[in-house]
Amino acid sequence: MTSEPNRKPPRAPFAEELERELIAIVGREAVLTSEVDLRAYDCDAYAPEKRYPDAVVLPSDTAQVSRIVKLCCRLKIPFTPRGAGTGLSGGATAITGGVIISLIRLNKILETDIPNRRMTAQAGCVNVYLTKAVKNDGLHYAPDPSSQGACTVGGNVAENSGGPHTLKYGVTTNHVTGVTMVLPDGEVVKLGGKLEDTPGLDLVGLVVGSEGTMGIVTEVIIRLTPLPQSVRTLLVIFETVDQASQTVSDIIAEGVLPAALELIDTFIVKACEDAFHLGFPLDAEAVLIIEVDGLEVGLDEEAAHAAEIANRNGAREVRQAKTELERALLWKARKQAFGALGRLGKSMVTHDGVIPRTRLPEVLREVRAIALRHGLEVGNVFHAGDGNLHPNLMFDERDAEQIRNVMHAGEEILKLCLEVGGSVTGEHGIGLEKMDAMAWQFSEADLELMEKIKSVYNTSELCNPGKIFPTAKRCWETEHGPRMVKAAGRGVAV
Repeated sequence: MTSEPNRKPPRAPFAEELERELIAIVGREAVLTSEVDLRAYDCDAYAPEKRYPDAVVLPSDTAQVSRIVKLCCRLKIPFTPRGAGTGLSGGATAITGGVIISLIRLNKILETDIPNRRMTAQAGCVNVYLTKAVKNDGLHYAPDPSSQGACTVGGNVAENSGGPHTLKYGVTTNHVTGVTMVLPDGEVVKLGGKLEDTPGLDLVGLVVGSEGTMGIVTEVIIRLTPLPQSVRTLLVIFETVDQASQTVSDIIAEGVLPAALELIDTFIVKACEDAFHLGFPLDAEAVLIIEVDGLEVGLDEEAAHAAEIANRNGAREVRQAKTELERALLWKARKQAFGALGRLGKSMVTHDGVIPRTRLPEVLREVRAIALRHGLEVGNVFHAGDGNLHPNLMFDERDAEQIRNVMHAGEEILKLCLEVGGSVTGEHGIGLEKMDAMAWQFSEADLELMEKIKSVYNTSELCNPGKIFPTAKRCWETEHGPRMVKAAGRGVAV
């Protein structure tokens, strides 16, 4: 195949009717069909696979989402929910075309219940705004993905997102107690609620992490968590990645539970220093950000214990943030690391395997070796405390050979994670990227059961099709040929 895979296809037979009826639901300005508009929606932050949708629609409430879904069902048009597009596995890419339903205008906080520590927000609310809304009340929303300044809570629910501080506080599923969801047939249901637990099956737990394949979440009830009384933040500098990763294992093994424990290797450190000039040492192979929080009493001792473990493992220097500004600058390097890599002028695939903490030193060595074998640069910045790796493979998406290399290197990294007893994803989801990998981790019986559960909700397969399961890939290839990635203006089969 030689056509550019994200090229806008010829106008579909249903296009005029679809556009006319979408406009009737949401208004002209909220329906996008021009090629220049659709180009902004041809992928999420997983760049290798791209496809224009036939239309993008921007509803402003649950009722409009319901009407749009019913319209798509009547016309038998696939539809894909999308938040801010910061997802890293292709979950918001309309790989089969159809309609992207963008929830970015559902951005209101509907209720803040301080006494009961609950908040109800629309799915398009940006993650960090939830915390800002209750910070003066001494509360926050604990899950804090590195993209929290842009990503939306609906997308966090879809992927069961984590973040640096979820080592101690838990991921999205631990902080969502209820959702309003438009089912794939357009019916609106409310699952869970404000209570800690509700009778019956845990359908909220089933929906969180289902990657938008069981319906479209439009409202979320979240648990608010008290802000810690005090915080200590350390930056620890190491000569080798092995020293840093061994420190991570030792800290957890000795009973210290940091709020966050993040590892940044030299490739990322240099990118961050070039971007932000934070005073990081450019000759260090790795740095750790260690943060402990809680009651003021005993916190200095806990920080000192973590520092002592680091020194025992050969730390060159341990710095402690003395002010809130210094702490913010340390976290700026971690939270904006991916943005700093963007200054290098290359495309990037960020992987998301999980491994036992005790295997960190050997796995990180092998990740570097894999990248070297495929002629790729790699930088690691990740949630070391829970073994959630984020190798960032840099490549030129205009070069067909580099695209193949980055795909094959990614497969090797994920297989490595499984070989040491880990998983193919921790928080980024499966999406398009890891459909094959599901068969490496789960048996046929496991996958069949998961697909049966999904089909109870998504009987028509119109809701976010072509995602998660190897069978979705097989169905896509049967109808359209091999999956394509973009390279030098042409399609490259992989």
